[in-house]
Amino acid sequence: MDVAIAGIISGVLHTAVVFSAIVAIIVIPRWLKARERENLHKTIQIAYDKGQQLPPELISALTQDVKVKPKPSPERDLRTGIIWLGVAIGLAAFGWAIGFEEPDATYILMGVAAFPGFIGLAFIVMSFVGRGRA
Repeated sequence: MDVAIAGIISGVLHTAVVFSAIVAIIVIPRWLKARERENLHKTIQIAYDKGQQLPPELISALTQDVKVKPKPSPERDLRTGIIWLGVAIGLAAFGWAIGFEEPDATYILMGVAAFPGFIGLAFIVMSFVGRGRA
């Protein structure tokens, strides 16, 4: 009985560690960047309240982090489609390689690879359709 409880606790702890690591990888950098931006804005507000001019280096630092989302284009769709197809081919190759040891895994990973594969094909078709309209 004690071994079963220890196994359950161990499984719960492993799961908690994995999901905590994923959250930490995503949340902590965003939180640090937001804190940095907040401090920068406070500094600018204080300088503005005192009537000081902002140095050009500060203005360039502010505009440097601005991300402009590129417009959709046939070339972008083609590039995205090729990336998705690459992911699908990688998953399929992984399934094929695992198939030498575990033949049933090949079919599962080929099925999983079909999802990014069809997404990639859809993007490629959209790139050719978009060229006719442009």
